[in-house]
Parts: sequence; structure tokens; C-alpha cells
Amino acid sequence: MSARDIEMRAAAWIARREQAELNSEDVAAFDAWLAESLAHRVAYWRLNAAWSRTKRLAALRAPEDRKSAEAGSHFRRIFGRAAAGVVVIAALSAGTAFLLMRSHTQTFATALGGQRTVKLADGSQIELNTDTVLRLAIDVHSRTVWLDRGEAFFQVRHDASRPFTVISDNRSVTDLGTSFTVRRDATALKIVVVQGRVLFDMAEPTRSPTLLMEGDTAVATTSSLSVTKRTIRQLADDTAWRRGVLVFDRVTLGDAAMEFNRYNREKLVIVDEKVAQRTIGATFPIHDVEQFVDVTQDVLGLHAVKHGDQIVISR
Repeated sequence: MSARDIEMRAAAWIARREQAELNSEDVAAFDAWLAESLAHRVAYWRLNAAWSRTKRLAALRAPEDRKSAEAGSHFRRIFGRAAAGVVVIAALSAGTAFLLMRSHTQTFATALGGQRTVKLADGSQIELNTDTVLRLAIDVHSRTVWLDRGEAFFQVRHDASRPFTVISDNRSVTDLGTSFTVRRDATALKIVVVQGRVLFDMAEPTRSPTLLMEGDTAVATTSSLSVTKRTIRQLADDTAWRRGVLVFDRVTLGDAAMEFNRYNREKLVIVDEKVAQRTIGATFPIHDVEQFVDVTQDVLGLHAVKHGDQIVISR
């Protein structure tokens, strides 16, 4: 389910609860839905908080308003059920009704090869890497990021009363006092915990959330999760893009070329599988494709030919 689908389901549960339509079986189903995923719980907490604030505002209306409201109570009893449905539909279609009310929601993006730092009022900081799109929603109860594409480094000021959660393709990473990166590729989601701890939820009913500690690197696909421990040096290499460089330590030329291609319009192409499997150990500026090509020729004895915006490396 997408984030929007999850919010629709959460809003529907709230509407049914307000109309007193939940029996014991419904309550059990609702509890099971919450237990399925942290993303479900975050969506429900956020929407329920907005609903509660709206009710508190209604209670503070002027006496004249309350008198008018009492006069219209019969009307509301008749049309209450329909009104609740309209509220949910309006909230989910227009995005401006009270169920989705937030302090602010913003979208941040970087172009190919670009980087950007977003500083939050609470002292937290988000660094976007190349070709990244994320959405940020902050209110008094929660801080939520949807990583739609790319990679970002999160340095979070921990606040247990306002959880900081990164959601990507219905999988979520919740801060427990930490610095971490999340990278979303076409086939996998990669989390690197630089400091502290995070809770990773794959949104699978049969899989419990995974606690990731400092140094843990988790790679999640649609069907698997692998966790490895990284050294301090390896963590620095993983986040070297923040310093404007790429660090390769016995990395295959194929993987190194793919990394360079993430940042540059001029693409490296390695067709020969044996060449792609050769390894390299060096540090390069992110945008210095020519230096990488020079090393492959002068040190590894390979050939490079430029065709338009492609550089083909071969034996």
C-alpha cells in the first residue's frame, strides 16, 4: 500500500469509530491492522491527533455558536453518518480537511549530481544526495519523511513525544536517537546506522520490526532482509558523498561505474563482464569522471572510448 492508501484506511477507521460502528470483531481487526506495520500506526496517530485537535477547537466555540450547534443536533443525528463519509472523502481527495491537517508539508528535491541540506527547527538536519525527492510533514505529534527517490542522511534530534519516521515504499525507519542514511534504489532499500539506533519495519505481518544498532547496514528487498556490521572506516566510506567524494575499497569496476553514473550525465559503460569484475581501490571527486577513466587506463591497462555522453571501458 502507498502512504496515501494507508492514510485512507486510517481515516476510515477513525470515521467508523466516531459513528460508534465498531463491534468487538471490528476492534480486533483494527488492532491487527495497527500491528501489521509501523506505517499504519504512524498514519493513525497523526490523523487521530488532528481529529482530537479539531474537537477541542469545537469545544472552545463561543456560547452563541454552541447554542446554534445544539439547535442543529437533530439535523446532525439524521445526517451524521453521511457527513462522516463526506469528511473522510474530502480529507483524502482535497488534502486540506482536518483529518490531514499538519503544521506544514513540504517537498524537497535535488537534481542529478546535486546535494542539499535541510535544517529543521528542532535542530535535526537532512542532507539530500543526488537525484533525490522526499516529502516532509511536521506537526506537534510527529515528524514524518517520505523518501520517494534517492538517498538522504538524517541527523535527528531525538524526541520520544514526536517520533521521527522515514517511510519508503511502505517500509519505515524510526529514529531512536541517531544519525543514519536511507537509500532507495530500484530493487532495494539500504539503511546505514552511523550513530545510535533505529527501528526498521518491513511492513510484513509475519516479520517483527528489526532493531538496528550503530554500525549496522541493512539491505531490504521485496522478499529478504540482510544486516551486516560495518567498521568506523567503512561507515565513513559509505557517507563520503557528504564530503563530495566517492571512496572505493576493493570495489568492482562495474559497481564503481554505477556509483559515478548516479552523479553525472556522462555515463560510464562496461560491457565486458570480466572487466566489470576487476576491482579498484581509490578515492575520487564525485564529478571527476575523467580521473576515474585515467586510472582505469594508466593503472589497470584498460581502454576507454568516448561516444557522445558515454565512455565505454574495455580491454
